[in-house]
Amino acid sequence: MPDAPTIIRGVQTDYKHLYYSEELAALRVPVTLAAGYGVLKAGTILAKNLSALTTGNKDKLVPYCPTSFTGVEDHPGRAYLVANTLTTGAIVHVTINDSYKFKVGDDLIINDNTTAAENLGAIVSIDRTTYVNYAVITATTNIGGTAFTTARFAYVIVEAGTAANNYSDAVGILEKSVDTGTGVNAAGALATLILGNCVLYEGLLTNFDSAAKTDVSGTSFGQYLYIR
Repeated sequence: MPDAPTIIRGVQTDYKHLYYSEELAALRVPVTLAAGYGVLKAGTILAKNLSALTTGNKDKLVPYCPTSFTGVEDHPGRAYLVANTLTTGAIVHVTINDSYKFKVGDDLIINDNTTAAENLGAIVSIDRTTYVNYAVITATTNIGGTAFTTARFAYVIVEAGTAANNYSDAVGILEKSVDTGTGVNAAGALATLILGNCVLYEGLLTNFDSAAKTDVSGTSFGQYLYIR
């Protein structure tokens, strides 16, 4: 039987232009993005993996995690739990695809919209074979007595910042869209990070909340953002 042609229509994003100022004047550096986060669009705010062990993805960049829990925020860095945790123990359950955002050795952060974020220490195992519908991630440090629940939008991320900002601090802005891959075939990507000396269109930035603006020393002027 011949294949049936299909057209999927969506919003075109090819023409996104971040810069109001001269692009060549901006301070930029080449970076390596960790695998598993899918397509990250130009203007995505990025954070740096600060895990203690070098066996994980230490020093690679990951999507910055916004401080809000509205349910509509763009959150490619988060791996939402598919089951509630226990009140103790260091085990979480995420989708198999999301499990590839992590690597054994990464420090695992858990959070929800009620309980303060906790650092569960280094991941010691990621089981993707026991169950066909989810993966089991085991970290080092037990949860501190209060369960994290799916009803409260519980998620896990890699450690990429200080506790004061839910362990995710912005370090810069992704200049061009890249595909880091998803699932077992995820390979990460090389990219360019905008550090400063530029004026950008603030409305084109993804996850640029007030905490991220402080992190990158940004100042708003109407629709524009000035980064020194």
